[in-house]
Amino acid sequence: MQVCVLGAGIVGLATAYELQRRGMTVTVIDQALPGAGASGGNGAQLSYSYVQPLADAGIWRQLPKLLLSPRSPLKLRPQWDTQQWRWGVEFLRACNRSTSERSTRRLLALAALSRHHFEAMLQTEALDCDFSTTGKLVLYDTPAGLSAARRQMDLQQPWGGPQEAVSAARCIELEPALAHYQGHIVGAIHTPSECAADCLKVCQGLQRLLTARGVRFVLGAKVQGFLREGRRIVAARTSAGDIEAQQFVLALGSASHRAARMLGFRLPIYPLKGYSITLDTAGAPGIAPRVSVTDAARKVVFARIGDRLRVAGMAELVGHDDSIPPARIRSLCQATSAIFPGCGDFGTLRPWTGMRPATPTGVPMTGAHAGAPDNLLINTGHGALGFTLAFGTAAQVAQLLAPD
Repeated sequence: MQVCVLGAGIVGLATAYELQRRGMTVTVIDQALPGAGASGGNGAQLSYSYVQPLADAGIWRQLPKLLLSPRSPLKLRPQWDTQQWRWGVEFLRACNRSTSERSTRRLLALAALSRHHFEAMLQTEALDCDFSTTGKLVLYDTPAGLSAARRQMDLQQPWGGPQEAVSAARCIELEPALAHYQGHIVGAIHTPSECAADCLKVCQGLQRLLTARGVRFVLGAKVQGFLREGRRIVAARTSAGDIEAQQFVLALGSASHRAARMLGFRLPIYPLKGYSITLDTAGAPGIAPRVSVTDAARKVVFARIGDRLRVAGMAELVGHDDSIPPARIRSLCQATSAIFPGCGDFGTLRPWTGMRPATPTGVPMTGAHAGAPDNLLINTGHGALGFTLAFGTAAQVAQLLAPD
């Protein structure tokens, strides 16, 4: 079977890998290089056991502060865009306990599937991607925040890996680089099984091995439309010409909504803009963290990838604006200096922004979709968990096209 995968981020590449492995003839289309979008500079954490969706009942009491504070990690800039307003209403409807718990269960099951397939790929292919299994600490600075985290941990226990609430002193034992910050820590949730890796290196490695195995990459090609016959797509019309296939997979991240609209149906996908910086840490032994760390108050994550420290955070609903405001980079630098002073070279920040494709519930959309062409499958909407969930949804799509 000839399959055309639209998108060369981590989700599209993982899908291409699983399809090629099952004997499909695969073409991958993207207007940029593999991993150049939301994948390339992401937070680098693989959060298989800690997947609390953004749509949570606690959002309601936090909403005024999150939306009005100039230092808020969540920012909303209203657009003349019905998609933004419609997504926002759907998101707020999902901010209730029952939906959050249901989404958490689905995300944890998907994360477990993804971990299995990702680690099997790593073992088989031996990709150089700075993979580590040093665990994760989620830090809380108030008793109320830690209590809410304990409740979420209890909810996740039946489906996720081992977790425990730990004291500030235990945090320092697990990650000595936090010693300077101990006075600001009330406690943390420790997940020893969590991992980290350089997603861009994974994307680049997958492209190399897939190319060697006959997968065709059409890069620098923007999808401009589709040629249809009845309820089927015959070809994707791109700036590089028409690409024919028997089956198509839509994995264009935040651009998936636009492609769906070309085909006459709606996807509830909206970009959550995030930022990151990457510091060189080779000259800071014992000062930069080895364990992955999330500062729950600032909504900033820290992940060690080789001799670099990736610092990422924020969620902005500002449309498709790929500018990088200096204030956002300063905020990441200030968080890094506060928690890990002297941890790296601030002269090599490598500032980045990416549009993470989010559904209102935080659960990705995978498989067939009502109103879509019969030979189109959806694989998008992973939000901030794209790297974590990519190989799980890729396996689901591959199973639909080539059952075991």
